[in-house]
Amino acid sequence: YNEYKSYLSMSNNLLLRNLQDQLDRLFSQLSDLEELRDELDDEEYTETKQDTLDQLKEFQESLERTLAGDMTLESQLTAMKLATQAAISEAFKTPQVMKLFAKQQPKELRIILNQINRDISLGKRTPGEAKAEKIEILQALHNLGDELSAEEQVFLSDRADLTKGFKSIADTPQVGDHVLQMVRQQHK
Repeated sequence: YNEYKSYLSMSNNLLLRNLQDQLDRLFSQLSDLEELRDELDDEEYTETKQDTLDQLKEFQESLERTLAGDMTLESQLTAMKLATQAAISEAFKTPQVMKLFAKQQPKELRIILNQINRDISLGKRTPGEAKAEKIEILQALHNLGDELSAEEQVFLSDRADLTKGFKSIADTPQVGDHVLQMVRQQHK
């Protein structure tokens, strides 16, 4: 029995690693595409981005099948599923934020948020330039169950119309409160 349990654990770990590698590759592809946008013509950019989004949809379908068949992987796969849904719905515009959300890394998201705030205070960026990225990060932190300061909550609530993409992910029947709660519990 213990050998079988060990085999299942190793298989689960291998599957998770392979899935995470595939998700990382897709997010890197999106990130590279955004970095090279100026070097690509509009048609090439649009076609490549659509191809990557189609791959993310296929990945999401694969995750859904896996979740339906093996509930022992549910909590680890849930974050990947949420991130792919976010990418497909384009709630995230920044591939780096998408990737950190998928990997459930609120500390790294906080580091990026602090860098943005520092850049604003040093005059390297205007608050308007940083607004969209701050909203993405704060919404990702919120969905990961990270506690937001009162100032951060006000920032998000004042821009509620810009967070619709995130809310639609959280309100998706397949994801629902149960899934978000599982992700949050992993960080308590």
